[in-house]
Amino acid sequence: SLTDPPPVILKILQNWVPRVSPYFDKEHYTYAGHQIVIQESIEHFGAVVWPGALALSQYLESNQEQFNLKDKKVLEIGAGTGLVSIVACLLGAHVTATDVPEVLENLSYNISRNTKDMNMHKPEVRKLVWGEGLHEDFPVSTYHYDFILATDVVYHHAALDALLATMVYFCKPGTVLLWANKFRFSTDYEFLEKICNIFNTTILAEFPESNVKLLKATVREN
Repeated sequence: SLTDPPPVILKILQNWVPRVSPYFDKEHYTYAGHQIVIQESIEHFGAVVWPGALALSQYLESNQEQFNLKDKKVLEIGAGTGLVSIVACLLGAHVTATDVPEVLENLSYNISRNTKDMNMHKPEVRKLVWGEGLHEDFPVSTYHYDFILATDVVYHHAALDALLATMVYFCKPGTVLLWANKFRFSTDYEFLEKICNIFNTTILAEFPESNVKLLKATVREN
């Protein structure tokens, strides 16, 4: 069920800087006082920066008192180009960025080029296919995350049940799930309904121009 207060209405700021790079596949952003250069890949969905990633990056940067990532363990599922994971690193988190195997090379490249030689926790990039091998690869006894980040993970694909199962698996008592998504299709709203049925859910912010909603979900403790 959704709890109050009402969401903040925000606009995604155009805070990417004019590109100085002659290549069409690089996007430049500025978050947490750092210029971030993201290489997109035209071959794969997960390798493009979608609006949910911009919304969550902006929100994390602007709400550091509410969500202090410093020295926290953060897992991003469906990390794509890695923008959100990079921002979380810049904000001081121990980050594990995960995605499907075919995205990992570009993801690793973006994360390493934007975080190397900086005084921060070294991020980790790992394979995570939603719903597969979770107990083996991320045993509960060893892995506990303070934050689970997910952006634009819900669209027309067949893995929505596996995605939900993955969110449930990693959301332990004390974990905060932050999910930002562009809402376009009935499937997006159906997924939202499922999240609301399972977790304590709050809509933190809406970005109406981009149709993005940002939600916070936590485990219901009996």
